[in-house]
Amino acid sequence: MATRTRQHRVRDVLAVGRPAFWVVSIVPYYVGILLATRQLVPPLEEWPRLIVGAVVMGPLVWLAVLAVNDAYDLPSDRLNPRKAKSPLLDGRITLRAAKRLAFAAAVTAVGISLHVGVVFAVGVLLAVLLGYAYSVPPVRLKTRAGFDVAVNALALGAFGPLAGWAAINPDLSDFPWLMGLQGTLAAVGLYLPTTLADLEADRAAGYQTIAVRYGAGTTYRIGYGAWIAAAALSVVLAATDTIIPRSMLPLEVVMVPVLVLAYRKLIGTQQSFKGIIVLASLFLFPCATFALTYTGAI
Repeated sequence: MATRTRQHRVRDVLAVGRPAFWVVSIVPYYVGILLATRQLVPPLEEWPRLIVGAVVMGPLVWLAVLAVNDAYDLPSDRLNPRKAKSPLLDGRITLRAAKRLAFAAAVTAVGISLHVGVVFAVGVLLAVLLGYAYSVPPVRLKTRAGFDVAVNALALGAFGPLAGWAAINPDLSDFPWLMGLQGTLAAVGLYLPTTLADLEADRAAGYQTIAVRYGAGTTYRIGYGAWIAAAALSVVLAATDTIIPRSMLPLEVVMVPVLVLAYRKLIGTQQSFKGIIVLASLFLFPCATFALTYTGAI
């Protein structure tokens, strides 16, 4: 019986940490490693540190920021059918336990990230603090229209690759910042539809997210515009042979209209997560091709 109880607790902690989200930060982390090494597979001697970094960027950071977010989002989560199976809503994890879990995960993430490097650890500390600022009053950036988007877009589009780069090379002066910009624009395009999916619950709870503040139509257009800008920037980078190899230009010319049209088709003002997942999966194709060409594999 005790073993079964422990298994249930592990299951509940994993539910709070959302394993499906881990890839959302581990993929940009890997992109940063690829940019720093120009290798599809990093040198074997780097693997122990990089695996530790992946554990930090995936399970630990997500658990830290999502547990504290769940704790302070209870009013809207009770109104959101999508959150019906949350461990906090049915009492499997108490509010106090969620806050303790968030703190423990944050401390552990920062502590073991020192094994990767000081610069990496500083970045993890800033990411955790930003996660708390996103969720915890009185700052609570989630309820400040515009800041809610900026936090998530920068964290995924810029911080993820930057963390991967820092895990290999703590000198950030040569980091390709235009790739950070391109990633941030793409992240804006993918994040804004999630605010549409939670629009009614956030409105009922009184949260001034960007979708609540500006409405579904304007929020959708901002996301679509950011997506188009990210796609256009990739063409410019390929055409000028800046970071993205010029050999990718023909693919960019084909894929950009496909991605722009796919956004129009899959994303709407009445949004579900299915369309976002399909669009993100489609986006992985040019990303994989970039990895192969950037490293000289093709």
